Amino acid sequence: MSATATTAAGDATDPWAGLLDPGEEILWQGRPDTGIALKGSTIFLVLFGLAFSGFALVWMVLAASAGGMFWAFGLIHFSAGLGLIFFAIWGDQVRRRRTWYTLTDRRAFIATDFPVVGRKLQSYPIEPGTVLDYSPGDLSDIHFAHRTRRTKNGTRRIPVGFERIPEGDTVYRLMRDIQRSAA
Repeated sequence: MSATATTAAGDATDPWAGLLDPGEEILWQGRPDTGIALKGSTIFLVLFGLAFSGFALVWMVLAASAGGMFWAFGLIHFSAGLGLIFFAIWGDQVRRRRTWYTLTDRRAFIATDFPVVGRKLQSYPIEPGTVLDYSPGDLSDIHFAHRTRRTKNGTRRIPVGFERIPEGDTVYRLMRDIQRSAA
């Protein structure tokens, strides 16, 4: 898909007006696959959530057999375990449903639109020195930047890029062409 955006501030019909530099061209637009993706960390969180909610359920049954309403305190822990399972399986899928990708002849854009957080557009330049980490497959990942997240033990680098895209070979080739033409 190829299109040139008009940068005139008054062009209300072009959603890219004012966002692209003069002469900047859109080379590709797409979205990540929205299927469920089970990874090692996902399986760990599901198992932990099952153990957490399972323990709470056993505790609630034993507390209920003693009589009274004391068993209801276990509902908080049971719900937390179920929430952890739900987030592990469907959290990443929901994030990908609200994500859009655009590649121009100069930059990569990642747009998100979440109900509470709102819209966010991030731009990453594709330059000759940009490291492209490509994981080919039916659904490919192309990482081209990192962001840092604080953890209790310091910081962790999280890769940023186009994830689970079906046209990975084409997009990777376009990015390499951008790097070559900029050199």
